[in-house]
Amino acid sequence: MTARTSFPKQDIEILLLENIHATAHEVFRGEGFHVTAAPAAMPEAELAAALRDVHLLGIRSKTRITERSLAEARRLLAIGAFCIGTNQIDLGAANRKGVPVFNAPFSNTRSVAEMVLAEVIVLARKLFDRSSAVHAGRWRKAADGSYEVRGKTLGIVGYGHIGSQVGVLAEALGMRVLTHDIRSTLAIGSSRPCATLHELLGLADFVTLHVPETPQTTNLIGALELAAMRPGSYLINASRGHVVDIEALAAALRSGHLGGAAIDVFPVEPEGNSDAFLSPLRGLDNVVLTPHVGGSTMEAQAAIGREVAVALTKFVNTGATTGAVNFPQIEAPPIAGTHRVLNVHRNVPGVLRDVNRIVSDLNANIHAQMLATDATIGYLVMDLDQDVSDEVKRRVAALETNIRTRILY
Repeated sequence: MTARTSFPKQDIEILLLENIHATAHEVFRGEGFHVTAAPAAMPEAELAAALRDVHLLGIRSKTRITERSLAEARRLLAIGAFCIGTNQIDLGAANRKGVPVFNAPFSNTRSVAEMVLAEVIVLARKLFDRSSAVHAGRWRKAADGSYEVRGKTLGIVGYGHIGSQVGVLAEALGMRVLTHDIRSTLAIGSSRPCATLHELLGLADFVTLHVPETPQTTNLIGALELAAMRPGSYLINASRGHVVDIEALAAALRSGHLGGAAIDVFPVEPEGNSDAFLSPLRGLDNVVLTPHVGGSTMEAQAAIGREVAVALTKFVNTGATTGAVNFPQIEAPPIAGTHRVLNVHRNVPGVLRDVNRIVSDLNANIHAQMLATDATIGYLVMDLDQDVSDEVKRRVAALETNIRTRILY
């Protein structure tokens, strides 16, 4: 006899945009889900139409998910951001709709860290300029302005997963490491924290940025901060485009105050590979410009594909929301012989009372119950006797506070 399922797995529709790595496809197809893939992002209206019958959506950094594009996504269970950032998603709109968003905050850490250290050496040796000259047929062999990085000071702004790994690699090259973070962090190796950003800027030969995009970090490095940096020092940004005032950076480079820069992220980036890139940094000496490729290695993309796909699959199969960036977090082990009711509701007083009254009126037995809330919604996971679970689910879904309710057999 075929086991009863709450929803046939082959009917779970998944839409993956922007060339998400094959590891994600393997995870989903291994579960029996139906996967549709597209190589590029979709504009808002097209995405809204595509989401009408989709259960899981996977995107990278170019797809913009707005409240309008979510409006008709009646079956959407969860969104996977196959990248670190989630700024491209209206997290509040997804939260209010009962849709958790999962990302991959750690999988490309090593790739970004290695690129940053490579850029430190490239800037110190002016390798980009030397290579461009040779490609143009000019032989400019000289030691002027080229330095070893051993013994130099690297300042790391944002000492999280990426920043701390950059520090470890920098120390292996013989660099001194200074750090600054708004949080209290544990120093790794011989790194030393600075009390203020300006203290770090005045001491570092190289400054690398590893902060999220928030109102507080917008133009974190502006004209005043650039002026506070040591003459001849270098700036590296592989975090978020709005963290650096690009016009001010261009001015600091043209004046000769800074010795160079490496920028991987920009306030405005082309929508696709065929679109032109415009920036006041183009054509400046000893400036390395890369097209947002800090985490774009085969190893990182494979790990990201696997990490996010596993998180989405766990949510579909068990209701686990651990790692969701916009949702109350629950991960409860399945209990044999029960059915699981998952309820997302408006976070107002009395919801749990109403749910438990339903269970009590049906003389049902709750084997396990977990509730987590945020300012807007509550998320309830409840394991029940199998003979009453369907009726409990039906009555809970009928509550005025209900956003969405589903059941797992």
